[in-house]
Amino acid sequence: MPNAIAPAPPPGAAADWTIPQDWASYTLAEHAMWDTLFERQARMLPGRASPAFLEGLDVLRLSKPGIPDFDELSERLHKLTGWRVVAVPGLVPDEDFFRHLANRTFVAGRFIRRPEQIDYLQEPDVFHDVFGHVPMLANPVFADYMQAYGEGGLRSLQYGSLKQLARLYWYTVEFGLVREGGELRIYGAGIVSSFGESRFALEDSSPNRIGFDLERVMRTDYRIDDYQQTYFVIDSYEDLLRRTLETDFAPLYARLARAKDLSTDAVLPSDTVYTLGDQAYARSRKAGAPAT
Repeated sequence: MPNAIAPAPPPGAAADWTIPQDWASYTLAEHAMWDTLFERQARMLPGRASPAFLEGLDVLRLSKPGIPDFDELSERLHKLTGWRVVAVPGLVPDEDFFRHLANRTFVAGRFIRRPEQIDYLQEPDVFHDVFGHVPMLANPVFADYMQAYGEGGLRSLQYGSLKQLARLYWYTVEFGLVREGGELRIYGAGIVSSFGESRFALEDSSPNRIGFDLERVMRTDYRIDDYQQTYFVIDSYEDLLRRTLETDFAPLYARLARAKDLSTDAVLPSDTVYTLGDQAYARSRKAGAPAT
């Protein structure tokens, strides 16, 4: 996700905020953590994840063990869809983030979580960024959507609508569901890289699952501290790309500026509701129950 603050790049980073991955510096323990996470997710995602994601996993199966070498990964990915993966020291400013996407460059953190963070960490690590995002970048249609999002993000800077545009990224790229063969499947990076949310997003009775509508999504707040209370379901990656390319965002931003934001659990009469959640998990968390 982009960062709203635009400081100068930190020492050692280039003007576009990229840094060397320095693959040789990873420890055996760090590679072992990647392998543990990869095996756990790859084992439980079939039947839950979109076929596009599962097919894209092959791009991560490289010649070196453990954490992917971004140079080797980029070579394979570029041959498929023209995308590359570059390392950054953390969250990058909005304009740099959008420019990287518009140029078919995906920015990824180089650090990996510690054993005590195996199920949750607040800042995205290399497993979230690479395992979660890169397989979908091997899909030509979704790769085009990501580029279109970056181009749209650069245009949006003049409208002061970054909050609304971030919601689109959140509810598609990070936490999106897709309807395929009459079933709901996960494709968002925040879900597929999370052992708990991969099951919760599809199987728990708590969250709403609502048909995707661009303006509706861009009005809806989201959770950054826990599982989502609402997931939005696209009909196809082609439809998501088409809606993005065919929408005139200038009048949309104007309408959004006048519209009231919607809560994370809101359900509207106009919504296509696949699942009306009981919000039991969200209520239990407010009561202080531990995360599952």
